[in-house]
Amino acid sequence: MASSAAAAAATDRAALVKAFDETRTGVRGLVESGVSAVPNIFRHPDPYASVPLAPAGVSIPVVDLSLPAPLAAEAAAGAARHWGFFYLVNHHALVPPGFTDGLLAAVRAFNELPAAERAAHYGRSVDGGVSYSSNVDLYRSGAASWRDTIQVVLGPSRPDAERIPAACRAEVVGWDAHATAVARAVMALLCEGLGLRGATLEEASCLEGKLMVCHYYPVCPEPERTMGIVPHTDPGVLTVLAQDGVGGLQVKHTNEDGESYWVDAKPVPGALVINVGDLLQATSMRNKEQLVLIMSNDKYKSVEHRVVMNSHEEARVSSAIFYNPGKRGDSVFYGPLPDLISSGNPPKYRNFTMSEFLGAFFKRDLASKALIEHFKI
Repeated sequence: MASSAAAAAATDRAALVKAFDETRTGVRGLVESGVSAVPNIFRHPDPYASVPLAPAGVSIPVVDLSLPAPLAAEAAAGAARHWGFFYLVNHHALVPPGFTDGLLAAVRAFNELPAAERAAHYGRSVDGGVSYSSNVDLYRSGAASWRDTIQVVLGPSRPDAERIPAACRAEVVGWDAHATAVARAVMALLCEGLGLRGATLEEASCLEGKLMVCHYYPVCPEPERTMGIVPHTDPGVLTVLAQDGVGGLQVKHTNEDGESYWVDAKPVPGALVINVGDLLQATSMRNKEQLVLIMSNDKYKSVEHRVVMNSHEEARVSSAIFYNPGKRGDSVFYGPLPDLISSGNPPKYRNFTMSEFLGAFFKRDLASKALIEHFKI
């Protein structure tokens, strides 16, 4: 009986998910329809009960890009080792002042277009490298999250720019160039923090694989029942995030006493948020012809983070670019960095190809264990 009931519940949920998706208006459409309660497919069991919030005054570190290079590298490496996240400030030589505000305003403007105009863009196919939908893992996750997303594959192949919604097209294309300049600078600092040449990650194609996601988190009638994004780690090398002033991003931190808590990554005017991905935590890249020493074998941390719902009367908007290796042939393998391996620090991960890594990513939902855990020895 129990198994029959579970099967029936799964069938009912699948039908509700399909019906929601076929409206082609996303979570924003639910808000526009006047819902006063979170629909069942978005309800998470005790979403905020597992780990306490950080004590007052605890914050992720700040890295100042205007510091002399050795000091900036030391700060970035320390933040990557102990937190996996940091604010990046004084990056105005790379990103014009006010540019990210314009980007986020344009993303907001698209998501707040009339439903029929948004629906014309809605779909899960990434034809031309562009899609707009709600929850990329909608059909795989146990509970959907309260957000809609424009997704743009920026590399290794360039997207069809005409498929990017016109309301934010110029800003998205411009953000690609500016964010990549930021990622290049940060990767150089992190390489130097491992004792490597600053260009090592870039030479290993880690600026070439790029995916941009522009998230829109509508106002929620029951913020305690759902989430913006469930706890997860990012699967790539590095993430560059711009967020508006609404807030909601939280980072899971474990202190020196082994205590874990969620830390608010509150919006800081003019700051970007940088975080380490699974690949930077775990691996190096090698192929048959050469050994490219790039990654850290757990020297740097890829940590869990989430987006919580809030009681603001304004939707939250953010835009992140995930950077990954562009070299993805079956002869290119990833595994722990030999220079960081010793009898006291054995390899923690097996070798794998980028195809295997991405295949595992697209089979899971965001609430699954960290992707890199699939490749632990």
